[in-house]
Amino acid sequence: MNFIKTAIDGVKIVEPKIFEDERGYFFESYNELEFFKNGITNRFVQDNQSKSSYGVIRGLHCQLGEHAQAKLVRVLQGKVLDVAVDARLKSPTFGQHVAVELSAENQRQLFIPRGFLHGFSVLSETAVFAYKCDNLYCKESEFGIRYDDPEIGVNWQIPAAKIITSEKDRMANKLQDLILKEKSYER
Repeated sequence: MNFIKTAIDGVKIVEPKIFEDERGYFFESYNELEFFKNGITNRFVQDNQSKSSYGVIRGLHCQLGEHAQAKLVRVLQGKVLDVAVDARLKSPTFGQHVAVELSAENQRQLFIPRGFLHGFSVLSETAVFAYKCDNLYCKESEFGIRYDDPEIGVNWQIPAAKIITSEKDRMANKLQDLILKEKSYER
């Protein structure tokens, strides 16, 4: 496996070593020892999967406080633009994001540490998206930022007229609201 650092500390692209022949291919999508050697020591406790069609944007989501989650994400079918936004208040890259194309073809994965917002847009006709989490989901700790918050400025690579998103994501908070919410967790 190849672990590639990104512009934001802690966020890593993981490229598996793929073995191909006339039968198809094989690769390890997760190997605890390899991840540990590369500084990712999280213990994953929950796997999630979604299917979405072209133009869908899911995010930007996170879990706050003790329920924060690190994620290892990948695409099983199709292609997405995957986005991680630094939501760590004391980080020098707070509010900045990393965007990486993940697809069934390139087999790349993205490791997103705790303290990040996460979302993706579907660039293919459909996409099946899978991710591992190192903490269980807790509805009371769920928090979202609008996918189109100009302070973050993500180019989702979807024309505005083609964007499909949930009512919840359209009505989500702004990045500045996260600062207030996180400070309430510090008390």
